[in-house]
Amino acid sequence: MNFTKIVPSIFYIDIRTGLKTFIDCLEFRITHEELNSANPYCVIEKDGLGILLFENAEYARQFSPEYRLVTNNIEEVYARVSSGFPEMLHPNLSSITLRPWGAREFALLDGQIGVIIQQW
Repeated sequence: MNFTKIVPSIFYIDIRTGLKTFIDCLEFRITHEELNSANPYCVIEKDGLGILLFENAEYARQFSPEYRLVTNNIEEVYARVSSGFPEMLHPNLSSITLRPWGAREFALLDGQIGVIIQQW
């Protein structure tokens, strides 16, 4: 058995929250979108990663996931996020911190999901 990628689905009450997090803040790009449909969604990608964003209030209330994005240059990511979107830094992990398990991490919180940026 061989897998090449995992593509999570993230549900938002308002998809614009997800677009701010992933497109504006983390610089993903939209590769397919149906944002003006009755059931708005889009496919976003960056560096070989793919994510599906959906607007679905019922599912968004049921699932509030946390995701980890692993990088080789956490300082660069932190500098961009903290200068452009400081309001998105998670209050409990708002700066790069060496964690007990050996990873350096900081976190984002967009009101719906948590995103941990991590470097081993």
